[in-house]
Amino acid sequence: MLTILEAIKLSTEYLEKKGIESARLNSELMLADMLNCKRLDLYLTFERPLKDEEVDKLRQWISRRGKNEPLQYILGKADFFGLQFEVDSSVLIPRPETEILVDHIIAQNKSHSKLDVLDIGTGSGIIPIILAMNLPESNLTAIDVSSEAINLAKKNAVKHSVLDRINFLNQDIFSTEFSAQSFDLIVSNPPYVALSEYLTLQKEIVDFEPKEAVTDEGDGLKFYSFIAEKAKLWLKDGGKLYFELGKGQFSFVEEKLKVQGYSNISVTKDLANIERVIQGSK
Repeated sequence: MLTILEAIKLSTEYLEKKGIESARLNSELMLADMLNCKRLDLYLTFERPLKDEEVDKLRQWISRRGKNEPLQYILGKADFFGLQFEVDSSVLIPRPETEILVDHIIAQNKSHSKLDVLDIGTGSGIIPIILAMNLPESNLTAIDVSSEAINLAKKNAVKHSVLDRINFLNQDIFSTEFSAQSFDLIVSNPPYVALSEYLTLQKEIVDFEPKEAVTDEGDGLKFYSFIAEKAKLWLKDGGKLYFELGKGQFSFVEEKLKVQGYSNISVTKDLANIERVIQGSK
């Protein structure tokens, strides 16, 4: 029978041949998840034989990973902001850059109560869920064009006990209207990858993640322009607009906010010194 150690070695060799980075780590994470244990526990039970059904399941997972399917989709979950969220191919896999956006919003607004917040392009729901958990008197609205994404976001909101605080809407932002001066905060991590750049991205993204969540199929700036204009109508006086930015997009978005009359425009950089979050006030 195949032992845990033998399974790790064989899986690692297979993934290395397929060109998968961190092949051993991937193998160990899949095996640990399948056995419902920590990675460290694998090292303590190397000689444990695997059951036939466990071997079959691991082979299926390793085969999927060898075809560049993201590990998070195979396991059905991703970590974000120290919490676990359900993910599948209907939503973008959470990125560390978005933690900067969320952390910045919480730090700026944690002393305020009863904020009305709109998240545009919610995906798996990570932004409104984290904000609901950290801004406990706030009410949130989350919109996404994908019904599958909205359903998944609702599941995540149930998991983290905030579904009663978030109004999830399956709507297209380009055909949606909210009441004037409805929100204190509007936040969006829009599809900001230009189509020309999208075509050069790694296969994990192009072949598996939802294209409409990655690129606007243009220059990557379409959503910034539209939302900046609409948010003026939807924000209360003094309300704030927050965007996550792609590399090199700060100058365009800053100018767009200035033209639309926003004040107190500021930027937050990530650890690589890239302008990652921009905000402006109505």
